Amino acid sequence: MKQITVYQIDYVKKTRIPLGWVTERRNSGRVDNLIGLVRMARKIFATAGREAHRIVIDSREAQLPA
Repeated sequence: MKQITVYQIDYVKKTRIPLGWVTERRNSGRVDNLIGLVRMARKIFATAGREAHRIVIDSREAQLPA
């Protein structure tokens, strides 16, 4: 299991604000790993529908080793 950091993007200041983590529990790479993690992060951390597009994960952390 691997913890991937979830960020909120501040477009005005051009910074990423860490909000927390989501846990990657898959051991092998699949096509929709990143998409599934982003959906889960948005469901957990977005408080309003308009805010969901500002929630992102670090894709470099989410890459599984080959």
